Amino acid sequence: MEQGQSKSLEAFKLMPLALHILSLPSYSFLIFMFCRKIAAAGFLVVVPDFFYDDPVIDLNDPNFDVNSWIKVHSTDKGYEDAKAVIAALKSKGVSAIGAGGFCWGDVKVPIAILGAENDNLSPPKKLKQFGEKLLAKSEFDNYVKIFPGVAHGWTVRYNVDDKSAVKSAEEAHLDMLNWFTKYVK
Repeated sequence: MEQGQSKSLEAFKLMPLALHILSLPSYSFLIFMFCRKIAAAGFLVVVPDFFYDDPVIDLNDPNFDVNSWIKVHSTDKGYEDAKAVIAALKSKGVSAIGAGGFCWGDVKVPIAILGAENDNLSPPKKLKQFGEKLLAKSEFDNYVKIFPGVAHGWTVRYNVDDKSAVKSAEEAHLDMLNWFTKYVK
């Protein structure tokens, strides 16, 4: 991470309601730019680091033990951490909260799943099956959209010089913004 990027993100938390749940990896500039889009549409954007400065940098690193990492950063722990953030927002008068999270689920609200075609952690087949279950049981609006030609993390970890990667990321950003506008504003 470039020096000063984390501090920029800390200051960004104060900008003018979407709760954005993610880690702050070395891609923080792309995350910052994505959050600016959401804030520019009139949402308060909060970016807590629920991975406590321990993000997944490279899933292909042979020294990285994904199962051990997942045990430390479970969805249960993320849920508990998010409750504290939500309580703090509510104490400041925030009445509607939307969450955009990458790689975490288990929510009981309207949900949009934006998946990658090339993703071993969240394979498209599993996402589609999850979407079918949501449609069958959910009282909330939901959908699953799989983006072709992209890999896990493509919305905040992409090569800004790759026009196709930028187009896919921007389309996902717009989908999320539209979702927030529909369900939070």
